[in-house]
Amino acid sequence: MGRYILRRLIQLVPVLLGISLLVFAFLHLIPGDPAVTLLGDRATPEAVEQLRERMGLNQPLPLQYLSFLGSLLSFDLGTSIFTGVPILDEIKLRWPATFELSVVAMLIALLLGIPAGVIAAVKKNSLVDNLTMSGSLLGVSMPVYWLGLLLVYLFAVNLQWLPPSGRIGIDAGYSFQPITGFFIFDALIQGDFAALGNILSHLVLPAVTLSTIPLAIIARITRSAMLEVLSQDYIRTARSKGLKELMVIGKHALKNAMLPVVTIVGLEFGTLLGGAILTETIFSWPGIGSWIYGGILQRDYPVVQGGVVFVAFMFVLVNLLVDLSYAFLDPRIQYK
Repeated sequence: MGRYILRRLIQLVPVLLGISLLVFAFLHLIPGDPAVTLLGDRATPEAVEQLRERMGLNQPLPLQYLSFLGSLLSFDLGTSIFTGVPILDEIKLRWPATFELSVVAMLIALLLGIPAGVIAAVKKNSLVDNLTMSGSLLGVSMPVYWLGLLLVYLFAVNLQWLPPSGRIGIDAGYSFQPITGFFIFDALIQGDFAALGNILSHLVLPAVTLSTIPLAIIARITRSAMLEVLSQDYIRTARSKGLKELMVIGKHALKNAMLPVVTIVGLEFGTLLGGAILTETIFSWPGIGSWIYGGILQRDYPVVQGGVVFVAFMFVLVNLLVDLSYAFLDPRIQYK
């Protein structure tokens, strides 16, 4: 197990190098100049050239990439061109918001998607099955930005049940002092249940919006995996022994059907941790996705490069944890 983990971590190095090269190349293909964006269209060519020289943008692209790579190898992701804040400090500030949103969205997807898939498989070709699969198809097909705006209009504007944006209300934000950056955890350890309620109310709409696609995918994958498992001989044997159907489904079938589900959950969770740009933008959520999107608009190269490399690292790390979980779900799988 230890050798397998070490080998996967070593394989992470060329992956990150390749991602850094691709991001650097595509970012410099985007029209626009950070110096012009920073100084404005009315800036003189001399002022633009001086700023480009100070930021190192007048150097050949290979030298700029090697400079970025050298900083990356020393765990220095650079400094934002526009704010002057180190990228690592920005990530420490924004990643907890993305992590909280991703965890809540994935919990919603798991709590609804897995039971829906199991029920659809058990009730194959029934009305429940057809409704479940139609709903999952709708969830995958529905544009996230449209759903987010619809939920804001319905629950925040018309009904006024939930706040439309932000991570915490203004009034609650004055008295609440975050410690770790994970607002839910901070409110719990401080015993500030008023702030906790306010934080959770701000989480509902973006989390529900973000959970729709993973929920639909998990439901469909769970149904497919369960149908395959339910047709196996050992399931018929379990039923012939007189075991209750709930025991057959829950203990024998579901556990063996979880391998593909866990794989999809890992992929989807890694994607969510990358920051959902549309969701975070619609709900003004101060996370990684909206931050990288702002960096793209401003041609802030260090923000985009450092942010994408961090996202790639988290994605690969999550998939490593998923691979390791296979051995616990299926004892036949061994890592040597």
